[in-house]
Amino acid sequence: MSERIAVLGAGPMGLAVAYQLARDGHQPVIFEADDRVGGMTASFDFGGIQIERYYHFHCTSDADFLTVLDELGLASKMHWTQTRMGYWFNKRLQAWGNPVALLRFKGLGLVAKFRYGLHAFLCTRRTDWAPLDHVEASGWIRRWVGADAYEVLWRKLFDYKFYHYADNLSAAWIWSRIRRIGRSRYSLMREKLGYLDGGSSTLLAGLHADIVQHGGQVRLSSPVQRIVIEQGKVRGLEVDGERLAFDKVVSTVPLPFVPRLAPDLPEDILARFRALNNIAVVCVIAKLRRRVSENFWVNTNDPEMDIPGIVEYTNLRPMDAHIVYVPFYMPGEHPKYAEPDALFIDKVRRYLMQINPTLVEADFIDIRASRYRHAQPICEPGFLDRLPPRKLPVEGLWVADTSHYYPEDRGISESIGFGRMMAREVVA
Repeated sequence: MSERIAVLGAGPMGLAVAYQLARDGHQPVIFEADDRVGGMTASFDFGGIQIERYYHFHCTSDADFLTVLDELGLASKMHWTQTRMGYWFNKRLQAWGNPVALLRFKGLGLVAKFRYGLHAFLCTRRTDWAPLDHVEASGWIRRWVGADAYEVLWRKLFDYKFYHYADNLSAAWIWSRIRRIGRSRYSLMREKLGYLDGGSSTLLAGLHADIVQHGGQVRLSSPVQRIVIEQGKVRGLEVDGERLAFDKVVSTVPLPFVPRLAPDLPEDILARFRALNNIAVVCVIAKLRRRVSENFWVNTNDPEMDIPGIVEYTNLRPMDAHIVYVPFYMPGEHPKYAEPDALFIDKVRRYLMQINPTLVEADFIDIRASRYRHAQPICEPGFLDRLPPRKLPVEGLWVADTSHYYPEDRGISESIGFGRMMAREVVA
């Protein structure tokens, strides 16, 4: 008799779990609280344009993502674009992201530039991250690049994303972010990033349809109230006040939700989940008649701007209007997260017109804000030891989110690869 397997969450990881299970002959049932699949990759109608609520891009090294596109027959919808980076510093927009831009950068001495470039280069070549797991990131970077380069090129990125956690992050986690962007380069002078026709919706719809085609189910607007655990074994779920029997449960929802969903876990395990911290995001999306710059990504170091950068998405994926994402990251408990959307929207209008003084109010067609409380884990030094295991000490229960492929940063490809691996483990 085949096992009944439930999957909690229809983000990329949950879809990947169900996709692999269904293709292997099982009949998983996904439960998703939202009215659409995708999680942070889900799209919305932005004045006639279907676009993700939070920006995403793909690198040539995203092997698991590209493999799934091939399997779904979607590889032809993938496109690669040469992109540019910029840096807003001292009230001027400078080129960034290649050795010549580094040498020409106004605001650093030659020695600081050399040390910064050497560190970035060595990060792209490094493969053994374990020694960095217990190393604090800001001190690690300072030792490599020096105080000047850290102040100019790094401090604001740390402070305006992590706030009071800025000086307590794992160097392994930061290293993986440097390496991923570095590996998107196909020469010293050029970087190449990718996008799908239709955006992430194309992948999500393909996964959804394939799961159903192979006998799985996707139940939207179906938040799970409780994972039923009795005598050290999973017995099922409580959904909409009804108890549903399942032999195995795979949860891919953010880890902070686990103590509420599974209060019958051993207390020492619950304590490990409660100790984890997360970054929240208020992501403002602006639709413009004109572009802000020619860059896909612009880092910012400006005392008047409380953001780490902007993403001009349509310099990667062409669309009928110019789309700019401006993320405000902060710990979810920070008072700033409670501020109204209008405050963040007003800031974005002002910031974009500072970066490009030729922009006027009439250039803004539409502007929206989206929020996600558990956007990203905060990975402190020694995070690997702090992370609860994905296979919990309950028969039939697996729990994971993007934290579990540490030190890699959250990403669609990483979620797909981890989800497929976990699906095979569940039925091994």
